[in-house]
Amino acid sequence: MYTVIFGRQGCPYCVRAKQIAENLKDSMDGFDFRYVDIHEEGISKGDLEKTVGKPVHTVPQIFIDRQHIGGCNEFEAHARQQQWL
Repeated sequence: MYTVIFGRQGCPYCVRAKQIAENLKDSMDGFDFRYVDIHEEGISKGDLEKTVGKPVHTVPQIFIDRQHIGGCNEFEAHARQQQWL
């Protein structure tokens, strides 16, 4: 299972999403993730909207195995629903 987190520096929800992903990586076999800083990578809001497939107002934007999950709250809820946390 591969997760991609699109975020930016100084965003508390991005920090939280990364912490959740780090915990899952430590506790689950087969879980891995990549954190993409949109500013460092030169990714614009428009680029992110094309990837997500709809307007984006906030970060982080999180994908699990290429499926858009949403932001940090949705990621945490999904992980709890799957009983990963």
